[in-house]
Amino acid sequence: MKKIVIAISGASGVQLGLKALELLPNTLEKHCIISKNAQTVLQKEMFRDVIFHNNDDISASIASGSFSVDGMMIIPCSMNTLAKISCGIADNLVTRCASVVLKEQKKLLLAPREMPFSPIALENMLKLSNFGIIIAPPVIAYYSKQQTLEEMENFIIGKWFDLIGIENNLYKRWE
Repeated sequence: MKKIVIAISGASGVQLGLKALELLPNTLEKHCIISKNAQTVLQKEMFRDVIFHNNDDISASIASGSFSVDGMMIIPCSMNTLAKISCGIADNLVTRCASVVLKEQKKLLLAPREMPFSPIALENMLKLSNFGIIIAPPVIAYYSKQQTLEEMENFIIGKWFDLIGIENNLYKRWE
């Protein structure tokens, strides 16, 4: 069974991370890390088929290359988390797991949530992109003609799933 980690860092956009977690297929083993800042704005929602990890527990299974996760998505990805990953800082489970995913050459997707991006953030994104990390801010396209907020979210999450290799039918594709 494939193993996927979704980390939710920062505050704005937490609902997109939770929705992505909810929409992951049941054929995957799902792991979730929620940073303290994200927990601050999050009314604790539990999912039955998800293994939750404490962000302070850098000895968790998913922090080891031998655990062999198939991919990781950080949705949303705060600029602080992005900068730490860019500099190789692994001081919590989110950044440690990202470091291991990068080391093991697995797919890592970061969904930066701020705009406009500062020159430092853009430089960090370019650096990470050059290492093969997928930088995918939550941006909608209009060709799939979303009519509701839910359809817009499904489009964004569907694109993220496509990028990390998770089959889905969450949005209308280009014809």
